[in-house]
Amino acid sequence: MATIIEGIGLTKRFGTGDAAVVAIDSVDIQIEERELVMIMGDSGCGKTTLISLLGCILTPDAGELRIDGEAINPENQDLSVIRRQKIGFVFQLFHLLPYLTALENVMVAMDIAKANASEAEKHSTELLTRVGLSERLHHRPAQLSGGEKQRVSFARALANRPKIIFADEPTANLDSRQSDNLMNLIQELRQEHQTTIAIVTHHQGLKENADRIIHMKDGRIVAA
Repeated sequence: MATIIEGIGLTKRFGTGDAAVVAIDSVDIQIEERELVMIMGDSGCGKTTLISLLGCILTPDAGELRIDGEAINPENQDLSVIRRQKIGFVFQLFHLLPYLTALENVMVAMDIAKANASEAEKHSTELLTRVGLSERLHHRPAQLSGGEKQRVSFARALANRPKIIFADEPTANLDSRQSDNLMNLIQELRQEHQTTIAIVTHHQGLKENADRIIHMKDGRIVAA
C-alpha cells in the first residue's frame, strides 16, 4: 500500500513566550492507503491537535505535511479546497446544523463543494440509507439519538468521496451497543469506499478493530 499521509517534524505551539505550550512536538507519522488507525493516549497528549494538523484544519509551526503525494504549503494553497477534495471529518459533538434535516446536513457538505442540487440530494439519500437512516432523512438533529447523529456525521464526512476520514472520539457519546454498531459500520464503509480512516479514541475496546495503534504522550508519538 502507498503512503497517503506523511508528516515530518510536525510541531504546533499555542500561546507565546513563557506561556507557550507545545501541543505537537516534532512528530513524524505515516498513514497508508485504506489503513484504519487508532490514535490513543491520555487527555491533553495532543491527539486532536495532531489530526487537525493532518486534516488541514490547523497549520503547523514547523515541519512538513504531504497528502496523497502532494506537499501542503499553507502559504500558497487554499486548505479549504484540500479539505473539500480529500478529507472528511467526524467530530465528537457531531457539529450538525440544528435547523437542517439529516438529509440537508449531508447535502450542505456537497453544496459547499459546488455539487448539482439533484445530484447532492440523490447521493446524500444513498449515503444516509447506507448508514441505516432511510426513515430519518427529514428529522432534525434534536429528533435523533446520539447514535443516529453520529451516523449522519459519517454520511456527511463521506459526501464528497474523501480519501481520508478523521474521527475525533466518535464513540464518546454512545453506549456499548451503539459503539459496536458504529465500528461495524466504519469497517464496512472503509471496504466499500476504499477510505483511509484515522480515529482518535480513549476507548480501549476499539483497539481490536485497528490495523495499527499509534500511542501519544506529551505531544509525541511514543509507539506506532
